[in-house]
Amino acid sequence: MQSKEAALILTRTQIVPLQEMMELYGSDVWHYAFFLTRSRDAADDISQEVFLKAYRSAGAYRGQASFKTWLLTITRNTCFSWKRNCFWRRFLPLGSHGTAEYTRSAEKEALGKQYTNRIWELIMELPDKYREVLVLDMRQELSVAEMAALLGVAQGTVKSRLSRARGKIRAAIKEEQL
Repeated sequence: MQSKEAALILTRTQIVPLQEMMELYGSDVWHYAFFLTRSRDAADDISQEVFLKAYRSAGAYRGQASFKTWLLTITRNTCFSWKRNCFWRRFLPLGSHGTAEYTRSAEKEALGKQYTNRIWELIMELPDKYREVLVLDMRQELSVAEMAALLGVAQGTVKSRLSRARGKIRAAIKEEQL
């Protein structure tokens, strides 16, 4: 990934192809937008807007953070604008997009999806500040330093929020006996 990222280093005179940006980071941007908005349709729209914004302002990338962190910052700000400008709709996730390495029985598959759905429902019920750090850690695999830079908070705050988010999910799982 490092070589791909190095190829995306921008200067004021060089513009990275939009398609290349979308191929490398499209999934990350979409998933982050989805977890912030809880809406597939909004994540689709926001992802498109993020890449257009990034393409238009490619010269503004200063290289102080990784290109992925820069895109996720644009995604975060675009999501917050979306939240301010429209009615909040509640959405429950449809489950995991992962694939199994082996074939399970239909019953085990259904139970597994049901369990996964419930875990994601619990994550989506967390307050925004806890849900956001948990998703950045689990889904985007950002370091504590990258999360702190993205969120504009201290690294200790990120660690604290991450710990509390994990604790809340563990408690909810234990309470529901999942």
